[in-house]
Amino acid sequence: MKGMNGALRRVKMIALLLLAAAFVLSFAACKGSAGTASGGQSGGAAQADTSAAADDLPDISGGKDAGTGKALVIYFSRTGEQYTVGVIEKGNTAIVVEMIADRTGADIFEVLPVEEDYYPYTYSELTEVAMKEQDEGARPAYQGGLPDLSLYDTIFIGAPVWWGDWPMIMYTVFESADFSGKKLVPFSTHEGSGLSGFDRKLSSACHGSDVLEGLAVRGNDAQNDQDKVRGAVNDWLSELGF
Repeated sequence: MKGMNGALRRVKMIALLLLAAAFVLSFAACKGSAGTASGGQSGGAAQADTSAAADDLPDISGGKDAGTGKALVIYFSRTGEQYTVGVIEKGNTAIVVEMIADRTGADIFEVLPVEEDYYPYTYSELTEVAMKEQDEGARPAYQGGLPDLSLYDTIFIGAPVWWGDWPMIMYTVFESADFSGKKLVPFSTHEGSGLSGFDRKLSSACHGSDVLEGLAVRGNDAQNDQDKVRGAVNDWLSELGF
């Protein structure tokens, strides 16, 4: 009897140990399952945070910085009586400007004297005024102000040749703004004097700029042979990369 009681106690002890072991294993399994679920949720939150952070970043894939690739044409032109072509309603330089803008998509700024009739209508009187301005180093005022040049990389600058130089009103423009770091492209209209050093004079007037190859167009051609002029303008622009 005493032996049977001892045996029973041992069986009960073993049973209790087995139950305890089963409980421990069950608890560990539940804990591991909860840890996995928690880990998955934590990963999802991290992913969501990353997406949110990405949405806050600036978009640098599409747009261009201000000024990148944009072009501007600044020009002075004149109507009235002109040498070899008579009275004209659209200036020779203005005609070339339209061709440049058609090809490049450039913005346009026309330089106009503050006084509407500042320059005489007749050719002979105009030459006298132009010579007087040059002799005096005049800087005639022009209307308005230039566009924001920081928006442009390349600036075409054109005018008729007056006494072998830019019209003095163009020097007012050159000295009124900062053209440093810009690509400047001169062009002229003339009746025999060609580009007349426009490129060299532009470089001297606009320090720090990069003056590219210019183009000279006869005023007579601008009025009477525009197909020829357009071909020359397009060839010139192609060489410049437009």
